[in-house]
Amino acid sequence: MDSLRENFRAAGRAGAAFLAWVLLASATGVVVGGVAVAFHWCIGTVTALRGMYPWVLWLLPAAGAVIALTYKLCGMEHDRGTNLVLVAVREAEHMPLRTAPLIFFSTVLTHLAGGSAGREGAALQLGGSLAAWAGRVLKMNEKDQRVMVMCGMAAAFSSLFGTPITAAVFAMEVVSVGVMYYVAFVPCLVASVSGFLLAQALGLHGLVGYAAGMPPALTGASMFQTVALGAMCALVSVGFCAAMHASHKLYERYIPDPILRAAAGGALVLALLLVLKDGWLYSGAGDELIRKLLGGQTIWYAFLLKTLLTALTLGAGFRGGEIVPALCVGCAFGTWVGPLLGLPHGFSGALGMAAVFCGATNCPITSMLLSYELFGGEAVVLYALGCAVSYMLSGYFGLYSEQKIVYSKTRPEWIDKKAR
Repeated sequence: MDSLRENFRAAGRAGAAFLAWVLLASATGVVVGGVAVAFHWCIGTVTALRGMYPWVLWLLPAAGAVIALTYKLCGMEHDRGTNLVLVAVREAEHMPLRTAPLIFFSTVLTHLAGGSAGREGAALQLGGSLAAWAGRVLKMNEKDQRVMVMCGMAAAFSSLFGTPITAAVFAMEVVSVGVMYYVAFVPCLVASVSGFLLAQALGLHGLVGYAAGMPPALTGASMFQTVALGAMCALVSVGFCAAMHASHKLYERYIPDPILRAAAGGALVLALLLVLKDGWLYSGAGDELIRKLLGGQTIWYAFLLKTLLTALTLGAGFRGGEIVPALCVGCAFGTWVGPLLGLPHGFSGALGMAAVFCGATNCPITSMLLSYELFGGEAVVLYALGCAVSYMLSGYFGLYSEQKIVYSKTRPEWIDKKAR
């Protein structure tokens, strides 16, 4: 009888927690989703302006200096970006509210001037800082504040990218590789869907996903080809991550002053964009380049150029995300190598996107869900296989240096080391 009473009490506590988190997560999704929609609109507006007035590319050095100066004046010159969000979840480290307006302004300015950067990584900081502030206002304990940060991450990512399931799982999976924060499953999913529905109601994500063409049938040959492409995408993801980390270190070594560093980086990116044929395709996140590649074009060197330009942009101190550039790199590599292996062009680009994203973020479940939400479920087994291979062979490299690799990728043992 005592055991039965205890079970009823536990069920009652779970029910109360469920209702509380549904309400909190819904509110978080609506508030963060609204800010993310405004962020999306601003990014879209400045991108259109850059297309109408190509001369704004000449503002890249000045834009970099303004961003660096703004962070310095706000006492955030040593800001760790998305890494701070990961630490806020894992260790409940304080995440200041001013992170949100700073990343909003600086990412919009980066896109206006044509820097090679995404927006979803910036959205993680935007949503995480807003949710962390809400947790402090509500006087939540440290554990609940960590769940709130994950809710903010999921809501912002979902509102911007239009992939609610992927966003919810990514917020739980990206912090500690090998450990999923299942306690946040309901809150993250509710916040993610709430943000997504708000974004849809405001006119975003009418057509979610990319047109990747007809995938191959599931056969022994297509599985072998997928494994081969997944293995090569693992190497590409390692190179992408290494370039991101190395560029920042090289900039710091040779140009210690952050304002001069950002201006110099802007000048380098500007020079490359002006020299390159169709250089405008490599500015911004790379969404337009992805659609062109999936539509049938092949540019064998595009993955190298996008990697270089993104490293030069973000390493110099410009703000933005790495996620869509990583997808762009994967798409460019996949559409080049996949057909050589005998895979369809569009499917190869889609698989490259998912596999490089997986290797760079160390999030295999998120990557499989991403491929499903972006490209449909017709070839989900092949996408899963490519992501699994890329995850295992990409080693312990990752975009985020504060990401913890808790369990080994090759043996069932605990290693607890940071991504490189």
